[in-house]
Amino acid sequence: MARLYANENYPLPIVEELRRLGHDVLTTLDAGKSGQAIDDMSVLQFACSQQRAVITHNRKHFIRLHNLLPDHFGIVVCTFDTDFRRQAQLVHEELQAQPDLSRQLLRVNRPSKI
Repeated sequence: MARLYANENYPLPIVEELRRLGHDVLTTLDAGKSGQAIDDMSVLQFACSQQRAVITHNRKHFIRLHNLLPDHFGIVVCTFDTDFRRQAQLVHEELQAQPDLSRQLLRVNRPSKI
């Protein structure tokens, strides 16, 4: 299963569901880094130092970082979805389809409304 670092804006209920599904998810709170307004570059660098992929809702900035610094352990960008269990399941499915996240950018989008 994936080793992830959840950016501070990533909801804890999704983290908990991902953990239940077998993923190793470290949060900013777990790492002692919450509430410090750490910039995105530093978030990515910390994740790399821990050999973890970043998971975030901050899509715009992390897509830019992926393009600037593609040598990382993975970035998973998600659209916000109030159905946390569904989002965790979608992330889980993407992670299973892409077991090696190194240098990868995964986009997980909530289902479109019809």
